[in-house]
Amino acid sequence: MISKLPRWVEYGSFLLALIAGLVNAIGLLGFKHQSISHLSGTATLIGTGMFNSTAADVLHLSIVVLSFVIGAAISGYFLRNGALKLGRNYSGLLYVEVIFLVGATYFLTNDSLNGHYLASAACGLQNALASTFSGAIIRTTHVTGIFTDLGIMLGAKLRGEVFDKRKALLLVLIITGFIMGGTSGAFFFSLYKFHALFIPASLCLLLALSYSLYNAKVSS
Repeated sequence: MISKLPRWVEYGSFLLALIAGLVNAIGLLGFKHQSISHLSGTATLIGTGMFNSTAADVLHLSIVVLSFVIGAAISGYFLRNGALKLGRNYSGLLYVEVIFLVGATYFLTNDSLNGHYLASAACGLQNALASTFSGAIIRTTHVTGIFTDLGIMLGAKLRGEVFDKRKALLLVLIITGFIMGGTSGAFFFSLYKFHALFIPASLCLLLALSYSLYNAKVSS
C-alpha cells in the first residue's frame, strides 16, 4: 500500500516522470512524432504500417518495441520482484539508464536509428524499475493508467469510500512531472536538438547519486 512506502518515493516518482516527459517530448519532436516512453501509439503504427507503410518502417517500429521490452527485462532481472526494499541496487539501474540516454544522444546526433532503440530501452528500464512498490502500481513513463487510477479514486469517493490523499498526491505528482517534462523537453529541443537528452540523463544521474547517498546514510 502507498501508506507503507517511504516519503522519498513521491519525490523520486516525480523526477522519474519528469525525465520520461523530457525524453518523450524530444522523441515526439525529433523521431517523426513517434512516442518513445510508451508503446500504445507505436503498436498502433505497426498495425497500420502493415497496410500503408514500408517493411523497413514496420521493422524499425518493431525494434523500438523490442528495445523497450529489453530495457524492462534488465530491470526485471536485477530486481527479482516488485517489492520496494532499501539496499537494492536501484542506483545501478539508473546508471544504466544514464548510459542508454547518453548513447542515444550520440547516435541520434549522427543520424543513426540506434539512438531510437537506446532511448526506448532507457524508458522500458525506468518504467519497470518504478512499476510495483509493495502493491502500489507506479508508472512513470506514461500517464494513461495514472489518470485512470485517479478517476477510479474520485468515483469511489463519490460513492462514499475513504479517499487516499497520499496516493492521490503521488498520482498528481507523476502527472505534473510528466507534463513539466514535456514542456521542458520542447523548450530544450528547440535550443539543443538531440543534445537536449543530456538533461534527462543528468537528472537521472543526480537521482542515482542521491539514492546511493541516502542508502549509505540509512545503512550506516
